[in-house]
Amino acid sequence: MTVKASGGSSVARPQLYQTVPVATISQAEQQDRFLQRGELSELATYFSSGALRIDISATLTKNSELIVSRAANRIFTGGSPLAFLERPQEPAMAVAGAARGGSGNVSEGMKLGTVTYVEGRAGGGNGSGGGGFLGLGNLFSGNGGGYSGPLPAGFQPINVSRYGPGNMTKSLRDLSWFLRYITYAIVAGDPNIISVNVRGLREIIENACSSAATIVAMQEMKAASLGYFKNNAEAAAIVGQYFDVAITEFKAPTPSDKVRQRESNDQQGLQLPQIYFNAAERRSKFVMKTGLSGGEKLEVIKAAYRQVFERDISRAYSQSISDVESKVKNGEISMKEFIRRLGKSPLYRQQFYEPFVNSRAVELAARHFLGRGLSSREEFSKYFAIVTKGGLAALVDAMVYSQEYSDYFGEETVPYLRGLGQEAQECRNWGPQIDLFNFSAPYRKVPQFITLFADYTQPLPDQHVYGVGNDPLEIQFGAIFPQETRNPKSRPAPFGKDTRRILIRQGAGIENQLSNPAARGKAPGSLGPKVFKLDQLPGGYTAPRKASGRGASVASSYSSASSVKFTESSTQAVIRAAYLQVFGRDVFDGQRQKVAEIKLENGEIPMREFIRMLAKSDVFRNMYWSKLYVCKAIEYIHRRLLGRPTYGRQEMNAYFDICAKKGFYALVDAILDSTEYNEAFGEDTVPYERYVTPGGLSMRTMRSGSVAEQNVQAQTPETPRFIELGTALDRGEFELQNSLAQGVSKRREQTKVFKLTTTSDKVALKTLIQAAYRQIFERDINPYVVKNEFTALESKLGNNEINLKEFIEALGCSSLYIKQFYAPYPNTKVIELGTKHFLGRAPRNQAEIRTYNQILASKGIKGFINAMLNSVEYAEAFGEDTVPYRRFPTLPAANFPNTERLYNQLTKQNDELVVPSFEPVAATDRS
Repeated sequence: MTVKASGGSSVARPQLYQTVPVATISQAEQQDRFLQRGELSELATYFSSGALRIDISATLTKNSELIVSRAANRIFTGGSPLAFLERPQEPAMAVAGAARGGSGNVSEGMKLGTVTYVEGRAGGGNGSGGGGFLGLGNLFSGNGGGYSGPLPAGFQPINVSRYGPGNMTKSLRDLSWFLRYITYAIVAGDPNIISVNVRGLREIIENACSSAATIVAMQEMKAASLGYFKNNAEAAAIVGQYFDVAITEFKAPTPSDKVRQRESNDQQGLQLPQIYFNAAERRSKFVMKTGLSGGEKLEVIKAAYRQVFERDISRAYSQSISDVESKVKNGEISMKEFIRRLGKSPLYRQQFYEPFVNSRAVELAARHFLGRGLSSREEFSKYFAIVTKGGLAALVDAMVYSQEYSDYFGEETVPYLRGLGQEAQECRNWGPQIDLFNFSAPYRKVPQFITLFADYTQPLPDQHVYGVGNDPLEIQFGAIFPQETRNPKSRPAPFGKDTRRILIRQGAGIENQLSNPAARGKAPGSLGPKVFKLDQLPGGYTAPRKASGRGASVASSYSSASSVKFTESSTQAVIRAAYLQVFGRDVFDGQRQKVAEIKLENGEIPMREFIRMLAKSDVFRNMYWSKLYVCKAIEYIHRRLLGRPTYGRQEMNAYFDICAKKGFYALVDAILDSTEYNEAFGEDTVPYERYVTPGGLSMRTMRSGSVAEQNVQAQTPETPRFIELGTALDRGEFELQNSLAQGVSKRREQTKVFKLTTTSDKVALKTLIQAAYRQIFERDINPYVVKNEFTALESKLGNNEINLKEFIEALGCSSLYIKQFYAPYPNTKVIELGTKHFLGRAPRNQAEIRTYNQILASKGIKGFINAMLNSVEYAEAFGEDTVPYRRFPTLPAANFPNTERLYNQLTKQNDELVVPSFEPVAATDRS
């Protein structure tokens, strides 16, 4: 099996033309700026003339046949051009023929030049064009009437009879094509579509017809079109402008192709036609010149920022590299050196190097400095070795000083994205190269190029050979369903026509038909589904197992040894099994094939022919063919008639070819007349499911509540005797309390909780205040300290001016607490001590530490204490009148281990964290 890695194919939607809004807005979007006054004026002018442009296009479209015919009448002689166009839906006109009698073929006569239009007046309204047909007599007069324009050198009228009807039809088609694209350009407001599709046609038409005649025809079409707008000078100016563009572009020579040089001189350059470049999205190229003004130089520098940093850093972040920027403005350094210094700047290192692995850094550097994605795995290995050995600086130098950079950008040009339409693209790794332009660096941080090759070193996934589909069933047919149920992979699995699907045999694995072809006809026995064979044999009928073809089985003798123990003696049971296998269910009485059943019971046909008649019935055709697409129908029919899924694309292609050339009935015959069917089922056996996919097997056996077809009987579980004896009995509330108290020491019961009930008892109030000091400061406060700092707080608490919660908060915000427990410690230790003092426990986990760390960093110690005291936990545990205390002194408690360690260590003598953070990793310099 050969597997070739592929990057998938990005959906390429090339821009085939430009419009005024698209061209204007795309330029502003590329430069990260608002629309300027001139651009807004251009858009206003375009939109104000929108109705007029649509009317012009409608008028030219309505009269296109007459305009083209007038141009053709100017350059062709010996016949009428209208014979080679679709006749316009207009009133019939009188014709005069040279042949008398009036019954001749008018079309043939016009081609031969023997029939012409009778010159006369044409009816019709005035309109903007001054007449419906502009006077058909004047339209087809010999000299073209209102023709104006210089005749090109070498122009000679073309004889229709010599030119031929086929070439005449093609020439009129080309003239109509010119007029059609002119109407497109008028509506779009941009002549780009004319330049793209007309430039370069002169040499092609010169080989087939005459370029001088084509120029005369286009000038005649211009004059005819202007005749419809005699009373509207603005419309006539628009029509003349776009016709002049078409004539000028046709006269211009074919532009040369854009060539992309390869890595080595022995490889042929990749060519991109110039018309594709002209039709692509316009990307401005910025070049730093010494003669530019200050504003123009600033625009070039912003373009360099957008290319290297993927955004205008001066506008987005108010940042700029002022020293280097001033040097490039003054001409001290070149633009190439400016780009190199931007790549080595700390800002680029911070944005595009440090946050990513080296693989992603190499991809982004190729985009920023070379304007493309990585070309090959060898190129990636080259730059990866450079960045691994020398760091970012060496990578930037390698790309900026490369020959490719010099060829494309030189010393003065700002690098640009060389995507679709800018230059020829490589076929190899097409998907990853284009995909690199679709994501910004902050959006996607996973390497896109090297991970592609890593995917192919993994085992192939278990899926259908057509790649990832959206079929929710276990059969993956590779179709695109209208409603997505899951996102398919962007890179399809590398399956080819020689890739075989993994199938599991229903029966003994040693009898798989691939490893043991001789065992194909063996029944699976008790390891597989039940096999039904027709025991009632027709008189004198013969059916060997090794026959090949439909007719060869009739002329041999039937062996009585072919009947096995799975034989069903009842014909009706076999018939019902055949219906279940072929249709997948019991059919209604009106859907049964009564004639086929009678023939089978009378011995006129064998079981194989009965299966054939069921498969060719209208019921089966409507179920598995008419409503399904071809691949899915083949898969279903193959499973029903041959008992296994298809192996892969090669087998599917063969069946698909039969369906395309011969139809549904030929597919049924091909399956039933195959060697595999004859060896597996013969003439007397009902087909059964012989193989399943791993996905199908897992869906049947691994779901909760599913019972595999292995004669498994559900049994009621019996409770063992020792579990019954060990079950605890209900012995009342007293026994329950004793059980809950097991393992709990007296320490929890002896915990003293200080609660402020009244302020009239000064002794109790003093005791509560001392308890608050011990809880917050972990010691008794000396009287002189109280006198100097906390006397006012105690007085407010005793006078009911503040509650106990506010008193606790004031102690935490005091200068003594900040000095003792905030200033000497890092934030993590401060958080640990804060939860101990104000919540009576240790921190729960790292998530809580991170939350309080953000509060501590943004709001300070007072905000941190306020957050804890105003939390729901504090309100439920202590409320407004309780001094915080140690809440988890003993087991059982979820946070007991951390709280036990926190309370058993000495705060001043131990800096160890109870809930440790991640170990700090020493910063390594990757350069």
